[in-house]
Amino acid sequence: MSIREDRLSTGIKGLDEILHGGYIPGRSYLIRGKPGVGKTLMGLYFLLAGASKSEKSLFISFSETEDQIRKNAKSLGLDLNGILFLDLSPTSEFFSKAQVYDIFLPSEVERVPTTQSIIETVCSIKPKRVFIDALTQFRYLAIDPFHFRRQVLSFIRFLVEQGATVVFSSDASSEFPDDDLQFISDGIINLGYTEEGRTVMVSKFRGSDFREGIHSLRITSGTGVEVFPRVIPELYRKGFVIQPISSGIPDLDELLNGGIERGTNTIITGPSGVGKTTLGLQFMKEASGRGERSVLYSFEESIETIIHRCKSVNIPVQEMLDRGTLSLFYIEPLKYSPDEFTIMVRREVEEKDTKIVMIDSISGYRLALLGRDLKQALYALTKYLQNMGVTIILINETESITGEFYPTEQGISFLADNIIFLRYLEINGEIRKAIGVLKKRVSDFEKTIREFEITKYGIKVGKPLRELRGILKGLPEAIKE
Repeated sequence: MSIREDRLSTGIKGLDEILHGGYIPGRSYLIRGKPGVGKTLMGLYFLLAGASKSEKSLFISFSETEDQIRKNAKSLGLDLNGILFLDLSPTSEFFSKAQVYDIFLPSEVERVPTTQSIIETVCSIKPKRVFIDALTQFRYLAIDPFHFRRQVLSFIRFLVEQGATVVFSSDASSEFPDDDLQFISDGIINLGYTEEGRTVMVSKFRGSDFREGIHSLRITSGTGVEVFPRVIPELYRKGFVIQPISSGIPDLDELLNGGIERGTNTIITGPSGVGKTTLGLQFMKEASGRGERSVLYSFEESIETIIHRCKSVNIPVQEMLDRGTLSLFYIEPLKYSPDEFTIMVRREVEEKDTKIVMIDSISGYRLALLGRDLKQALYALTKYLQNMGVTIILINETESITGEFYPTEQGISFLADNIIFLRYLEINGEIRKAIGVLKKRVSDFEKTIREFEITKYGIKVGKPLRELRGILKGLPEAIKE
């Protein structure tokens, strides 16, 4: 997402997206949250974004020393050489000299030199970006709450009049909440930490709309601060032509009335080991022959296992990987938040023009949701992909081998444009397989069930099994004349 000309980047791509481009210049923004949630880091990214454009960026610190801040930033791979510091944190001399004020209040004595230092620095360097960590320290320089509020308002107005956009943090407590700072600020960014991971939420943003809701945030030594906005499908749209996508297997295409359509959502359902993933990869193999790119996200099988297994059934996955027409990702369900996974998918689609996305499987994806609603999350992801003209293949594993037939056991059939089912059959004491189509929204399909076989030469689909009944139960019987 590009930064609008009337906005200042926060330095974090995902946060810019949430704020529809970044901060509005000449305003003040509050970053709040408990200790350790990343308030200082978020302020540093704002300043670094300015320094990268040769904008004068000033860090005013009331708590940590400049040396501490630089060391902490270096551990995350951040170079702060382009940032100017005004260190107003307490020195060791304050304790060693045991300063006592007999006549005047400490706030009255310390406020003047602190204010003077800020005025001199700001007037001297004329910063375009200012981060204050933490503004609640001003409370201890004020006589009472009313005086604190007026002092903060005056301070921020002074910085803005000097041409700065101001971001400040707060160290709120039950004794001294930051409600007054929330009223004063033009925007509020709330950082949190739950069992599911770090979060970010915007609760106020004057003069602009923003993306509501709770979004994921991650802080690592390798990538620094990353924000993963929740996807809103209606914000994305790409024109495409709805046309059949061939599987490359004539009998299967005949069953599907030409194939599955571009920009549709297909659920391939069946019990374990019946060939669901292999069938999905067959469509990717055919797409690769057309020069189109596909991506498979596996929540269960390793990449090595998929490559080895496909080689044995004449699906050249390794060659597809080498040509760049296929990407394989193994996703550890508990490692990534749902928003992180969605961003991974979006990058493949928006940056690499991927045409087919397969998720293997729905049960693995559900585990990665960490308690979120499966239907809601899948709807948002698949609707986004459909709006972008991407064909989706979802692998669904059913628990029953034979017996009563259920297309899906999570109640998500309504999401599918197409449902292809695979079943085991027992015929004369031998295990066989069958394939059929249960649903197709945009075209007709063959209502028969055919035999399905995976050989060393690839997938084989037989003629309709018209002489059998009871196939959906897995216990077919011969139809007597």
